[in-house]
Amino acid sequence: MDTILVVNAGSSSVKFQVFAVDGDGRLERQLKGQVDGIGSRPRLRASGADGATLADRAYPIEAIADVSAALMVAGAWLRDELRITPMAVGHRVVHGGPDFDRPQPIDYGLVSRLERYTALAPLHQPHNLAPIKSLLANFPSLPQVACFDTAFHRGHDGVADQYAIPYQLYEEGVRRYGFHGLSYEYIAKTLPKVAPDIAAGRVIVAHLGSGASMCALKGGRSVESTMGFTALDGLPMGTRPGQIDPGVVLYLLSEKAMAPGEVQDFLYRDCGLKGLSGVSNDMRELLESRDRRAAFAIDYFTYRVGLCAGMLAAALQGIDAFVFTAGIGENSPAIRAGVAEKLAWLGVLLDSAENARHALKISQDKSRIPVYVVPTDEERMIAEHTLSVLWAAHSNGKRERAS
Repeated sequence: MDTILVVNAGSSSVKFQVFAVDGDGRLERQLKGQVDGIGSRPRLRASGADGATLADRAYPIEAIADVSAALMVAGAWLRDELRITPMAVGHRVVHGGPDFDRPQPIDYGLVSRLERYTALAPLHQPHNLAPIKSLLANFPSLPQVACFDTAFHRGHDGVADQYAIPYQLYEEGVRRYGFHGLSYEYIAKTLPKVAPDIAAGRVIVAHLGSGASMCALKGGRSVESTMGFTALDGLPMGTRPGQIDPGVVLYLLSEKAMAPGEVQDFLYRDCGLKGLSGVSNDMRELLESRDRRAAFAIDYFTYRVGLCAGMLAAALQGIDAFVFTAGIGENSPAIRAGVAEKLAWLGVLLDSAENARHALKISQDKSRIPVYVVPTDEERMIAEHTLSVLWAAHSNGKRERAS
């Protein structure tokens, strides 16, 4: 059985999924797992497609000291115990820069180019690239494919992508990229199946999780995003501030005498819900807390989602539907209700019962704007892209041999 391994590596965990490929090119998820606690309390967990536990084992800290070691442990478990040897590996890579608007086969040259964008995604890029480099070194003949979170937004008009700074900087790559593109691409591809009445219209999608953003879709294509040059912009997130006056950064540098590295660490790790609440960066903990600052952080979050919805509605020149997705968007009725209140001016009327049971459509029939909850599946999107790149390479090889 041919399989594709999908890898999503972070700073302290490596998430992975395995998809089987049938003779017609259809993908079926076989298992999902992760190695977390890297560098502290490493643990491998995995479950099958039916949810049954396949593995749950702890390791000594020295056995899994970094992301590369975590992937090697997971790979050995797949290979030795499940007899799974993937035909290719697809990777989530957060930043593709100005060069890449579609998935790419991986080689050392590509890795070198992608390393240039580490400063633009310091929480993600180095960890996304670590398992890629490890596989290149240890399994050089194994095909790998990079799938970019920025690629889906690359069709934006110039007025949406440029900053009001000298054009030379835009040519150098200082522009608004947008992120969470794999998630939005999956939603755009799924809407014709689950909500065909809105799929071709003007849809705002809110990807609300520890990392959060929103995207304006028109006819299934991204026309605007709340995120920009880096994954700091837009909505407040677990530890990132979202939209912020650049003067605040200048103040931190000049008046607080913070070094650039300190400012970067502060903006990526100490702000957002964590900074606002002083309690936690986890929305679940904030919702359970009775601390007034936790309540304020929640109000701030829903307020900003509402503000950004107005901005994206302006970009679309109207709105035909609103979609929640990702961890918070899919699982928190309270946050969905809070956001819906901020969208009442658009004619949004939430159905409390449908919202509580996490229905596909959670707005009332008389709501002027229908509201949906659509689970995202970035891993499936990566698997599909990886298979497409393999097919393209195979077809090109056949044509070259024929000529």
